[in-house]
Amino acid sequence: MADILHRLPEFLGNHFYLALGFVGVLVALAVIEAQRLRRGYTAVTPAGLTQLINRDDALLIDLSSQQDFEKGHIPGAKQVSMSQFDPQSKELIKIKEQPVVVVCKNGQTSAQAAQRLQKAGFVKVFWLEGGIGAWNEAHMPLTKGRG
Repeated sequence: MADILHRLPEFLGNHFYLALGFVGVLVALAVIEAQRLRRGYTAVTPAGLTQLINRDDALLIDLSSQQDFEKGHIPGAKQVSMSQFDPQSKELIKIKEQPVVVVCKNGQTSAQAAQRLQKAGFVKVFWLEGGIGAWNEAHMPLTKGRG
């Protein structure tokens, strides 16, 4: 170990740009991780979502359009368009302490909705990373129709 530490300055001098790139990547990873921890809501995988539904009776809100929802949605999901999504609604306020999972077609809109829920004071907020596409890729069941 002492030999490695003794030769480190020589290595850094000979490979300055490589070392600088390594430090840059390390800083970027630290910043991304810090942002993830501060955001207040959690990304969940299809397997994690299944556990939340089965164990914690999580409310599942699908933000897909009505047409996409009818083509295929996660069983038990409630469809709400993003334009009508209101974290302060009477129905949602009643369940502030329960787990709430938001999903959409690709995971982008649901991440924004999760942020809105977290800002509204919801305690257990999750979003399906990758959306319905990730659910489909994991070969999980979809229900067609209005639900």
